[in-house]
Amino acid sequence: MPREYQDLLSHLMLVHTEGELTGADDYTQIFYNLAPTAYEKLVCCERAAEEVQHYQLSAAVLADIGVDTTGMLAQHFQERPYYANELVRGVTNWMERGIFSFLGESVVLEHLLEFEHCSYAPFSDIFIKQIIKDEHVHVAHGFRIVRDACRSPEGLVAAQAALDRLWPHVLALFGRDDSRRTREYVKWGLRSTTNGELRESFVKKTLPKLAALHLSVPEMETATAAAEES
Repeated sequence: MPREYQDLLSHLMLVHTEGELTGADDYTQIFYNLAPTAYEKLVCCERAAEEVQHYQLSAAVLADIGVDTTGMLAQHFQERPYYANELVRGVTNWMERGIFSFLGESVVLEHLLEFEHCSYAPFSDIFIKQIIKDEHVHVAHGFRIVRDACRSPEGLVAAQAALDRLWPHVLALFGRDDSRRTREYVKWGLRSTTNGELRESFVKKTLPKLAALHLSVPEMETATAAAEES
């Protein structure tokens, strides 16, 4: 492989691998403590276990090209550099947790669907065989929380408040529209679309789903500007 390709591939896989491990910490250290019932606490543990399995799959691919990720296991999640977004760290209640999984993990899923067609077959395979299937479950869990809440007037108000606060952070998960590295990913077939294109596609697919729940997003121009500044 050309050196440029190797460097880009390693960085992309490291970002993903760290993200999976941090996802497990999110479920056990943040969402578990917010869960209102024993059942929801159990589901948080199940989701965390899946995230750790995803880490193992990704770490094995990196190990095959000589990259050791075991140091991540000793890190506190706040020490990991790649996912310093306020979306998860700022979640304060169960409704915001629902919005995170419904929308935030939908953003993650959009990226994983890109990796399904990654030009590096060993990396692509782990998404096709397991990770994408599990991530659909994560998104569905968040949707269930939000959908059930929106069936009552009080729940609808709470869901709208959570959406209003977190929507800019959801958009920020896509990264900068002018990212040079993303253009290089596309050039080498590691991704198919840029951050901006992926964000635009996500918004088009998501707005009708929110409208069906009687939810609406903040003014798009304002939200997008906030996302790009974060």
